Amino acid sequence: MTSEDEVTELLRTAYQDEIETVMNYMTNAIVLDGVRAEEIKESLQADVQEELGHAEQLGDRLKQLDEVPPASGEFVAHQESLQPPEDSTDVLSVIEGVLDAEEGAIETYRALISAAEDADDPVTADLAVTILGDEEAHRTEFRGFRKEYRSD
Repeated sequence: MTSEDEVTELLRTAYQDEIETVMNYMTNAIVLDGVRAEEIKESLQADVQEELGHAEQLGDRLKQLDEVPPASGEFVAHQESLQPPEDSTDVLSVIEGVLDAEEGAIETYRALISAAEDADDPVTADLAVTILGDEEAHRTEFRGFRKEYRSD
């Protein structure tokens, strides 16, 4: 696989992951119950917009590279740990699922940065660096939530 093909494949993967994250964050923000869940729900709702923005940027970049972003026919779900919990008050399992998703995203964006640099594609590398920073900020926020929930 050429460097350019690897960049395209990672952009497609990241796009699909962002769309899946939007779906799962939205669902969890809807289904979580309880007073303690409110802060998590609000954070997830805010993150839905940011993750959707990431997907749009990735899709635009694919278009600029004469590629088509993947649509629902190509979609394969991967975020098992981010599925809504059976117990709608199990906020900690949602927090752990978010952390898993963010770790996966961080790994993908780091790989994309490296592939883009190898392909001499500074525009994609710059986009990936920017989104990576957002994902790392989400991870930090949810690590804080996890500390709070584990200390109770």
